[in-house]
Amino acid sequence: MSGLLEGRSVLVSGGTQGVGAAIAGAALAEGARVVVTGRRAEVGERFVADQGPDAEVRFVHCDVGEPAQVRSAAQATVAAYGGIDCLVNAAGLTTRGTLLDTTPELFDEHVAVNLRGPFLLMQEAVRDMLARKAAGTIVNVLSISAHGGQPYLAPYVASKAGLAALTRNAAHAHRFDRIRINGVNIGWTSTEGEDVTQRRFHDAGDDWREQAAARLPMGRLAEPEDAAALVVLLLSERSGVVTGSVIDWDQTVVGAYD
Repeated sequence: MSGLLEGRSVLVSGGTQGVGAAIAGAALAEGARVVVTGRRAEVGERFVADQGPDAEVRFVHCDVGEPAQVRSAAQATVAAYGGIDCLVNAAGLTTRGTLLDTTPELFDEHVAVNLRGPFLLMQEAVRDMLARKAAGTIVNVLSISAHGGQPYLAPYVASKAGLAALTRNAAHAHRFDRIRINGVNIGWTSTEGEDVTQRRFHDAGDDWREQAAARLPMGRLAEPEDAAALVVLLLSERSGVVTGSVIDWDQTVVGAYD
């Protein structure tokens, strides 16, 4: 622990598992007070319990696709810790759909969770920061697929690409308020959710991670803790004045070819 987020209040949507949980854990290790949100109470309560009795961490039930629950989560963070110093939008929907088979309902679900939810959470966090005349930081967890992605990720790509543009727009709008907003395009990462996705949509077997690792440049999938280290850095003052950046965090180089 180096105290990068000492005394800071951090709200992490989707912070009960996967990359979100790794970010929340890393923030706690750096001295933050953390609120994590998720849709499953038992998972959230287990995450809080696993952090130990002395950890300043709370779980708030929230489906980020529901605007009223988003606002309640933000209000709960302010009530618990006096404000939102840092926000991480890590909650996301990854269900599959192509251009031809995506229904209006599926498309709307992706927009609600992956784009509107982060929009509303940023809205609430920035309003709190402005009310307190306080500097703050926001990191949006995006996807390398926002550059185009696979054919079966059409609604997901649309929502994540929108969030990338929103990241830049909001960063520009609030740069003179000392509110820094950045994004990270996460590449293929080994999470519980990815395991479910690979088995459900791609008929993957128990050895899918090993098979995937053999095809990757670094010989392994990325781990949630890898991404968490970068996100915590961006949340902290150690990242300096950077704002409006969307960082490609992957083993492939977008636009490069063999």
